[in-house]
Amino acid sequence: MTSPSAIAELIAAKQGIFLDVGCSDHKSPGSVGMDKRDLAGVDIVHDIEVLPWPVPESCAYRILMSHIVEHLTPWLVVDILNACWRVMKAGGQLLIATPYAGSPRFWQDPTHVHGWMEATPQYFDPACPLWQVYRPKPWTITTNQWESVGDMQIVLQKREDLPI
Repeated sequence: MTSPSAIAELIAAKQGIFLDVGCSDHKSPGSVGMDKRDLAGVDIVHDIEVLPWPVPESCAYRILMSHIVEHLTPWLVVDILNACWRVMKAGGQLLIATPYAGSPRFWQDPTHVHGWMEATPQYFDPACPLWQVYRPKPWTITTNQWESVGDMQIVLQKREDLPI
């Protein structure tokens, strides 16, 4: 696990971070990478399913979760997106890329355990009726693009205008 002082130095040096969650060995340029494996480019070695994350509150202006949500234990997904909300700065963006549920790209990988489809992001936006099911930390859906035979690209923006 990366030391808290090393994480604080990364955040201070960048005055906020672009956090690449589950980055593997292909971290996005300019980002701070977090992965459970100690690979080249990984800055924070931590299993994202273990909460809380060793990242301070309100330190990220952007979080990328590229092809990671489909690998998460399904009953932890709401808690993990709440962890993203906790570390996100006000108005920050969470970028999610994932194969569309049931598409060949979803089924090709034997480690995919949870699919997303066009209604899934609605569980995280209080403007949508599905938010009432779990009432997670509030996001606004700003982008929800999908191809039923390909991938989804979702952008959620942190909301702080609701009591939580």
